[in-house]
Amino acid sequence: MNELIDRMSRLARPLLGAFGVLWLAFGLWAFLAPHSFFDLVAEFEPYNRHFIHDVGAMQIGLGAGALAAALTLRAVVSGLIGLAAFQSTHAVSHLVDRDLGGTPWFDIPALSGIAIVGIGALVGALRTDSR
Repeated sequence: MNELIDRMSRLARPLLGAFGVLWLAFGLWAFLAPHSFFDLVAEFEPYNRHFIHDVGAMQIGLGAGALAAALTLRAVVSGLIGLAAFQSTHAVSHLVDRDLGGTPWFDIPALSGIAIVGIGALVGALRTDSR
């Protein structure tokens, strides 16, 4: 059993790195070219640009968190990097798509505030770790 755990431990970083790159690539594609992503990967009618942007934001956060974990294996820092990447991109998604509906007067400040809190928590965690 210990041998299996050791083998899985050695695979953790490469797997996190590979999935992180994959999620980040798909997330950037969905966020930056939503119609192309929809046409080639996610053809679930009807096309909704904002939904694809939000899917991209989520995948960017997952990819950033997984890559951070592969590089550092520090759970709090990796989680906060993923959260900050997702929330920042999600706020940008709502800003870019403010003409598509929703409640931009509430969503943009609220999501931006959450992103700022996440970034602040990440900065705090990094400062604490560097002491």
